[in-house]
Amino acid sequence: MRYFFFLFIITAFILSCKNDDDQVNDPVVLSENVEVYESDAFENSYVLAIENGGTNSYLLNKEGFRVHEWTFEDNLGNDLEILPNGKLVGIFKVENPEIAFGGSGGIIKILNADGSTDWELPYSSSDMIAHHDVEMLPNGNVLFIVWERIDSTFAAQQGVDTTTTDIFPEVLVEVNPSTNQVVWEWHSFDHIIQDQFSNLPNYGDVAANPQLIDINYDVVDNGDIMHANGIDYDEEKDVIYLSVNFYSEVWVIDHSTTSAEAATNSGGNYNKGGDLLYRFGNPSTYKNTVGERMFFNNHFPNLLEGSEPGAGNILVYGNGVDQSTVFELDLPENFTLTPNANNEPNIVWSFTDPDFYFGRISGAVRLQNGNTLIAEGDYGFWEVTPNNDVVWKYYGQGTRFWRCYGYLPDDEAIINLDIF
Repeated sequence: MRYFFFLFIITAFILSCKNDDDQVNDPVVLSENVEVYESDAFENSYVLAIENGGTNSYLLNKEGFRVHEWTFEDNLGNDLEILPNGKLVGIFKVENPEIAFGGSGGIIKILNADGSTDWELPYSSSDMIAHHDVEMLPNGNVLFIVWERIDSTFAAQQGVDTTTTDIFPEVLVEVNPSTNQVVWEWHSFDHIIQDQFSNLPNYGDVAANPQLIDINYDVVDNGDIMHANGIDYDEEKDVIYLSVNFYSEVWVIDHSTTSAEAATNSGGNYNKGGDLLYRFGNPSTYKNTVGERMFFNNHFPNLLEGSEPGAGNILVYGNGVDQSTVFELDLPENFTLTPNANNEPNIVWSFTDPDFYFGRISGAVRLQNGNTLIAEGDYGFWEVTPNNDVVWKYYGQGTRFWRCYGYLPDDEAIINLDIF
């Protein structure tokens, strides 16, 4: 009897070992680009990798392999995004532009899922050029950033501290793709102030007028005095968030105005015309000594919306001096700018790391599982949890990335791409 008992135990043990072996999954094959892979903590979504100024973009899976790729006839002017209908909207470079600062573009395109052109709008001349970022608005119109040339003589007459260099302040332009007509525009030069030349226009107390732009804050030799690099649209409040790199801050602009109102300081839902409703990141731009500076150059003001964890807050990539930081900020319910007061938003969450730094490009998006997906321009991509655990890293091996976007497999944009 004892013999049969031991035989039973041994047989059961062998069978259990066999069952364990049968349940062992094949090992995950990873690309050599993947440096961190915590599958129990990252979001199983695709990453749209946008090479900075390149001629292609691609969807990566978390194993680090390209599952779909687009090749373009023109170089990217920077941004590209997959729309819910499966098309793509992006900004591309013209050949030999007459205004050619870093991030210049000149052509706005809507592409079909296969990469062919559905619609395009050249926006480049000796006096203006579209650059950096483009946004598809809920009404079907396209919003983008433009540099406009202001002649050096006229600029000096308006109180700009320059006599020899044309300047290129920022403009926002909204175009209806059905008609190619400009339906709204805002010019930063309509909202300037200066405190250096009392005998010239726009003279005033910069500190007492935070709604205006100190035009002499960053006068540089090449005239690229602001270098805006990112926009996002808030449908609920009908405002635009504009990242202004050389001012190290984000400006909030009323989109509810008419173009005529946007050139003044009245009209629109907020009755401030095109004056800044709010600004944050660097209070020294309006000589405010109360608020604490957060940004030293910045990219991608990314409003968290809908079902995104943290909806209502905004992500901003702070490039920093020696170390970058991604900030999640709690924006005020009511936009107010008070002279000599702390107007800065509260920091809800942030991420940084000693190995995390690039002084240009870059950005971050919030994923549906609450993680944050980050493009570090000269490295690649990080995915981090709300507790700042790094759960996925992809090294681009020398490639520079403008941004990245995350898409779940059942996302409407991915389904309508019809590539799987």
